Amino acid sequence: QVQLVESGGGLVQAGGSLRLSCAASGRTFSSYTMGWFRQAPGKEREFVAAINWSGSTYYTDSVKGRFTISRDNAKSTLYLQMNSLKLEDTAVYYCAAYKGGTLNSDASYNYWGQGTQVTVSS
Repeated sequence: QVQLVESGGGLVQAGGSLRLSCAASGRTFSSYTMGWFRQAPGKEREFVAAINWSGSTYYTDSVKGRFTISRDNAKSTLYLQMNSLKLEDTAVYYCAAYKGGTLNSDASYNYWGQGTQVTVSS
C-alpha cells in the first residue's frame, strides 16, 4: 500500500507559478515511477508528467518547458513545479504511483492522492 497526499494548490494569476507536493508513505517510494495527472471540469483526467526511479522525466506536450517534475526520495516526496501558468492549466491535480503499462494512461496507476485544486485566473 502507498498513501499519497497532495498539497500546494491554490489560486494564481496567469503567468504565475505554483509548486505542488505529494507526500508518500507506505511501501518504498524510491522504487516507484510516479506521475502527475489533472482533471479539468467536464473533461477526462489527463497525464501531465512522470518520473521514474532514476530521475528520467516525461511530459505531455502542453506543459513541456513550463512544468518540471522532480522527486526527493529521502523525503518520500514528489514535486511539480509549474511556471508560466495558463488559464487552461486550471484543474484538480493528482499524484499517482505507477503499476505498469502505458505511462500516460491513468489505468497504469494504482495508488492515487485526493487531489489539489489549481485555479489560474486572468
